[in-house]
Amino acid sequence: MNEKQFKGIIIKGIGGLYSVRPISPIEINLQEDNTVPCRARGVFRHDGITPLPGDLVICKPTDEGGEEFFIDDIVDRKNSLIRPALANLSHLFIVIPATKPKPDLLTADKLVSAAEDKEIEPVIIITKEDLDEKETERIADIYRTGGFSVFTLSGYTGEGVERLLSYMEKEAEGTLTAAFAGVSGAGKSTLMAKLFPSLSLKTGEVSRKIQRGKHTTRHAELYPVTVGERICFIADTPGFSMLDFARFNFCDRESLPYTFREFAPLMGECRYTRCTHTKEEGCAVLEKVKAGEISKNRHESYVAMLSEINKNPPWKKK
Repeated sequence: MNEKQFKGIIIKGIGGLYSVRPISPIEINLQEDNTVPCRARGVFRHDGITPLPGDLVICKPTDEGGEEFFIDDIVDRKNSLIRPALANLSHLFIVIPATKPKPDLLTADKLVSAAEDKEIEPVIIITKEDLDEKETERIADIYRTGGFSVFTLSGYTGEGVERLLSYMEKEAEGTLTAAFAGVSGAGKSTLMAKLFPSLSLKTGEVSRKIQRGKHTTRHAELYPVTVGERICFIADTPGFSMLDFARFNFCDRESLPYTFREFAPLMGECRYTRCTHTKEEGCAVLEKVKAGEISKNRHESYVAMLSEINKNPPWKKK
């Protein structure tokens, strides 16, 4: 075995070139950001596998000199998301602006379901509380009712940021490899800069004309940060205005209800075995919605997502 072979975590990948951070000291020259530039073996492309930020990989030198390296293997991938394109996440911090731009709860719920499907813990963060406290609380109630961890704050003033940081420190006692995701202009980069001042992230204002964020993050990238007493990896992700749920279709129609944690305990309780939880009599989910125990907004998101799946059956994706 070549002595310069090492195990590391992919920090970012652009144009087929990956920055890999060794997880133990090695006798090679590192870049300024403590990473090693690596290409991936051609076999990954042949097998339809794309290395992602967050992947643990085995890297080997391309020659005996050991000056250049390639990714030879991906190990222990626990989960992966297509958008944001990341692997091995423990948490997904879903950032929803209370205003400017208008909150898009359907997109947020698509992210929640994507996380739930991959057994990633979704955490709801409502930003710009200083601009609209009433709307902030309205959104917070939707997700608190659903049993999610919810944080309301202002990335601009810093109000509420300490509560979120305390939560992250507690979670870091286990495993914390997380991403911040949400629509453009939600304030993800601004918030991350408040949480971790040592980070140098680009931030941009929201365009007044279209009420959409100017793109400040171009690709998913992990940043090593100190959370409590541990080094954890946090990702800022490209903002987007619409998540094409059907295109990335992470689950089928039968699995979709289980990505709504409010619905899951009720599965099997409906009058009809093949209940779609949209309009049937005797539907346990609809009864909870009517009673106010499940948010009407969350159920509306479920119906919209189910409709997208039905319009794009598997054979259309081939």
